[in-house]
Amino acid sequence: MKDNAMKNIELTIDNTTVSVPEGTTIMEAAETIGIKIPRLCYHPDLSLEGACRVCIVEVQGSRNYLPSCATRVQDGMKVRTNSPEIRQARRDLIELILDNHPRECQTCERDGNCELQDLAYSLGVRERLFEGKRKAHEIERSSASVIRDAEKCILCRRCVRVCSEIQGIHNLSQLYRGFDTVVAPAYEGPMAESVCINCGQCINVCPVASFLEKSSTEPVWAALADPNKHVMVQIAPSIRAAIAEGFNAPPGTPATGQTVTALRRLGFDVVFDTNFGADLTIVEEAHEFMERLKTGKNLPLLTSCSPGWIKFLEHFYPEFIPNASSCKSPMQMLSTLMKTFYAEKTGISVRDIYVVGIMPCVAKKFEIERPEHLMPDGTPYTDAVLTTRELIWMIKAYGIDFMNLPEGEFDNPLGYSTGAADIFGTTGGVMEAALRTAAEKLTGQPLAHLDFKEVRAVSGLKEASLEIAGQKINVAVANGLNNAKTILEKVKAGKKQYHLIELMACPGGCIGGGGQPYPPEGHYVLDPEVIRLRANALYTIDERKTIRKSHENPFIQTLYEEYLEKPGSHKAHEILHTSYSPREPKGIK
Repeated sequence: MKDNAMKNIELTIDNTTVSVPEGTTIMEAAETIGIKIPRLCYHPDLSLEGACRVCIVEVQGSRNYLPSCATRVQDGMKVRTNSPEIRQARRDLIELILDNHPRECQTCERDGNCELQDLAYSLGVRERLFEGKRKAHEIERSSASVIRDAEKCILCRRCVRVCSEIQGIHNLSQLYRGFDTVVAPAYEGPMAESVCINCGQCINVCPVASFLEKSSTEPVWAALADPNKHVMVQIAPSIRAAIAEGFNAPPGTPATGQTVTALRRLGFDVVFDTNFGADLTIVEEAHEFMERLKTGKNLPLLTSCSPGWIKFLEHFYPEFIPNASSCKSPMQMLSTLMKTFYAEKTGISVRDIYVVGIMPCVAKKFEIERPEHLMPDGTPYTDAVLTTRELIWMIKAYGIDFMNLPEGEFDNPLGYSTGAADIFGTTGGVMEAALRTAAEKLTGQPLAHLDFKEVRAVSGLKEASLEIAGQKINVAVANGLNNAKTILEKVKAGKKQYHLIELMACPGGCIGGGGQPYPPEGHYVLDPEVIRLRANALYTIDERKTIRKSHENPFIQTLYEEYLEKPGSHKAHEILHTSYSPREPKGIK
């Protein structure tokens, strides 16, 4: 019988004997004995690039230094990770990168949180030694969500790899050669006219500031300072599980109440919760799902609350557009209610209302500009979107001691939510929330158990079959759009018959969104442990709530009685639903 046990490799690193599994890289082996080799292009969730050469080491018998991130260990290998010559070579590499880099660290968005800056400091680079021609590119600002600054690009290709390997978009690539090499969409076209889905994962993995979200802080500051504006804000479910990281708290520290108080200190007149919109989405989506189950049309139902996923659908799978839920995202549902229901209830003119969304997702900046999300006069229902990172900066700029704030409460009626809404922020949460409501509506009986753990803890994608009201319901959950491709291709080929599919653009769902805090030292963006801790925070919040089913939210029930009539009504469709269309990339030269 063949022995499939993994072979261990024994080698020596800096005179210390190390035993690691076959296939381990030198970089990984070194970390087992407490040696962290400097690196720049490396990312544990992406393919090995070996482009920057900062992680070079000396291997006995080799004529040249080798990249430790891309070199596998071998039996008897003798490795030196440090010597005067290696340290000088690494420093030379960083000096060369820096001398072709803009000299604007103090005014750069990533100042104090830049991997290139950190390496320059740790390697002892204290002056710029080389002068000569520098690359020159205009900052590309066409996108509603993402700014591309090619002058800051260090050609590590992390953005290229995440766009292709995790998201499956293949929007970015290295164009031209030598000194003229640049990372850009096809033909160096504008981001707004490319197949970019605005997910912002390129921002998250960029070690410098070559990719950034388009900031909305200045318009929001202006609105807050305008005495004629009634400035309202809503915060997405995942914000409360991640924002504290920006104030040196461990990942997964819940901070709902502190966030509410901080927003009031910043000057917002009303603080509502996107969770209310999430509860409303579930009520409408569950009704839509049950109607489709009855007729058998347009199944599987595809969730539609992730704007990055929706743009991906429009570009790459337009044949599935009829399957997408017509429900607006929770943010757009709530913003629409702010400028309809709330405005009517309070008598405040819509012209004086300014709505801000605090989102984990840079694609929300794109979403608010979509024509179907504009008011009849052409103005948006959501006036501005701030990412978690932008809000963190605003709080710091205002001198607020976030972690020591008292816990505030959301305003009502659009600030109350159930536990089902909180878990929207993690992958599988939308599915679970929908099942809690749909199962009770289909059976007519209270659920004995509210937790649908079959769709939780999703690493990439997950499938399950559930028995509800005597009917077998096939479901699937996917996050990261390469995984969405896998599921949709199964459906196209007739290999799988699903009833309901939850799809999220970002790894881990909204908690891994492109606008979330840059990870703390020792962690990477997409780090499964950070994602797990943020998800656990949301599940804990859910478990501690008295009401955990969206349709039992008393303010949702009152909203239907006073304003929306019933789930799926003409009024509800007019205010809470939308439609999507196929799209092609424009302007390719």
